[in-house]
Amino acid sequence: MKLLETAVPAKRSIRTLLPALLLLIWGGTALAASSPWARDGAVEARLVSAVDGAGDLTTIPAALEVRLDRGWKTYWRSPGDAGLPPRLDWAGSVNLRGATLDYPTPHRITTLGIETVGYEGDVTFPIRLTPAAPGQPVGLSVAADLLVCSELCVPQRLVLRLDLPAGPATPGPEANDVARAVASVPGSGAAAGLELRSTGFDGTALVVTVAGREPMVSPDVFVETDPPLALKAPQRRFAEDDRLVTLRLDPAEGETLAGLTGRTVTLTVVDGERAMTVPATVAALAAPPSLSGGTAGAGLWAMLGVALLGGLILNLMPCVLPVLSLKLLSVVSHGGQDRARVRAGFLASAAGVIFSFLVLAAAMAGLKAAGAAVGWGIQFQEPLFLVFMVVLVTLFAANLWGLFEVPLPRFLADSATSSSGGAFATGAFATLLATPCSAPFLGTAVGFALAHGPMEIGLVFLALGVGMAAPYLLVAAVPGLARALPRPGRWMIGLRRILGAALALTGVWLLSVLSVSAGATAAGLVAVLMAAVVGALWLGRRIAAAPGWAGGTLAAALAAAAFAVPAQVGSGAGASPVRDEPSHAAVPWVPFDEAAIAAAVAGGRTVFVDVTADWCITCQANKKLVINRGTVAQRLGEAAAVIPMRADWTRPDERISRFLARYGRYGIPFNIVYGPAAPEGVVLPELLSESAVLAALEQAKTK
Repeated sequence: MKLLETAVPAKRSIRTLLPALLLLIWGGTALAASSPWARDGAVEARLVSAVDGAGDLTTIPAALEVRLDRGWKTYWRSPGDAGLPPRLDWAGSVNLRGATLDYPTPHRITTLGIETVGYEGDVTFPIRLTPAAPGQPVGLSVAADLLVCSELCVPQRLVLRLDLPAGPATPGPEANDVARAVASVPGSGAAAGLELRSTGFDGTALVVTVAGREPMVSPDVFVETDPPLALKAPQRRFAEDDRLVTLRLDPAEGETLAGLTGRTVTLTVVDGERAMTVPATVAALAAPPSLSGGTAGAGLWAMLGVALLGGLILNLMPCVLPVLSLKLLSVVSHGGQDRARVRAGFLASAAGVIFSFLVLAAAMAGLKAAGAAVGWGIQFQEPLFLVFMVVLVTLFAANLWGLFEVPLPRFLADSATSSSGGAFATGAFATLLATPCSAPFLGTAVGFALAHGPMEIGLVFLALGVGMAAPYLLVAAVPGLARALPRPGRWMIGLRRILGAALALTGVWLLSVLSVSAGATAAGLVAVLMAAVVGALWLGRRIAAAPGWAGGTLAAALAAAAFAVPAQVGSGAGASPVRDEPSHAAVPWVPFDEAAIAAAVAGGRTVFVDVTADWCITCQANKKLVINRGTVAQRLGEAAAVIPMRADWTRPDERISRFLARYGRYGIPFNIVYGPAAPEGVVLPELLSESAVLAALEQAKTK
């Protein structure tokens, strides 16, 4: 009886608990963070959330799960030659300020020669939901319009609803699915081991170079532009280890890529499961690279020839004239020597030039890999480098004047001893002082190199070095050219004094550049210290009672003190980007403002942009010989028709660096003319002529 009495209450308890259990199970399903599946034709979809409650999140991670029947596809945000991307209408949602749809990595779909980009099978689109009032319930209602295609294309609409209560934002059962969807969206490339090396237009096709941490297998690239451009599937050229690939995208039939240079595009690079999406500015490529195989195409070989010629012409440029004193003294010092010593000395000088160019190449490649701005002569933007150069030329000049005979400075500045080390250093110093100059062909070669990878940078700079070293190599090949000069004698004392004065003038020019980058006070203090260095060396030679080392020690201390001046006095960072021209200058320069160029051109005006710097001697020559005189100055002074815009790169300026890079330029001078007939700009040569500037102004204004 007791057993029966015990069983009855147990039975009643089960009857009482069963509805509660069913309610709990039903309630858990109702509160699950996903909507029911909705189907329309060949596609079904549902809305899921990574959390069970809205909590106090300002952004709620969610996703749109899409399942496609076999043989059907839907499209990416840029669908290609045909198709439409998904469209989500959130009208009717409650407490929802906004929703952002992200796109997983797509793939290329080719059908009957039509290139589209999208997805086949199952795809999950991550969504970032922004509640209007965090902490309150969120009611989601979305009408998802999807275009799905097989042999025919059918637009489908699926209406989905999901409510998120105000409870804690604990991870729900779909949290992992949402996380996987978020991870499938291409990022910057760092996590995937991908790096965009260059993006350029060679006059025919868009050329993209990509490097991978691991070997590339089947890379593809999707290009987004505004307005859109139709491009064919890329041709691939792999490097030897398959970690570097060049992708060449020709325009689709009937498409034109005119005006692509300088535009900003978005690139999505896909290689199997890894992908990246990055913005890029299209640079101008000097020549179309060959995709027939190998790491150095015809374009690279042609550019090496251009670099060789540019390096040779660099010997004749005004910026190299300050180092002619060292070159001339080296040649004179070899007069009357035997052929073997002449050949060895000049080969060492050539080696110094070539080695210095290779060091510059390594520095450029390293800076570029680190994401820093790179360019030809940019070291002259740094005050400490300018102080170093001022100290160096001052010591060289003092050595030529005979004020000290310490072995190291002497063999650096004077090859009279015919030591290979001295000759090597002479070549290196010649290269160092040559870098503020952009000779014809040099800017093209440097721009090509810096728009590519380390291999191209190294090869182009090697060719530049061989070109600049060509005169040394010529004398080494024909030593009789040096032996025909008079033998060294007392007459060289006067020559050394003259050449020392030439180096002193170089120091004055460097001080003028320093006054811009670090301020006039800093430049003045460095000048006083350099005068004191020369005075200390002179007194050390003249005062017999002083120890032999006293003058040199004092001079070294004064020279070392010069390096502290820029930091102690401060920089000229507050200076105007366009300094006042002399009162007689007819050109009313305005500061560089790239955003204002398009507005001016739309208003029917012509814009002349001059990218210059005080350390660029070729720039100064262009101003004195062409820009600030005659008909050119008169045309640039026509304020109603022409806007002369000056971009001063004496100090580092990221805006100017980016502007140069858009045109594949990494050195100056750079001049370009915009106008109603040339909204993309007419690029002028490094060495200006009156006829070239006037022709560009006329070309840009005439429709």
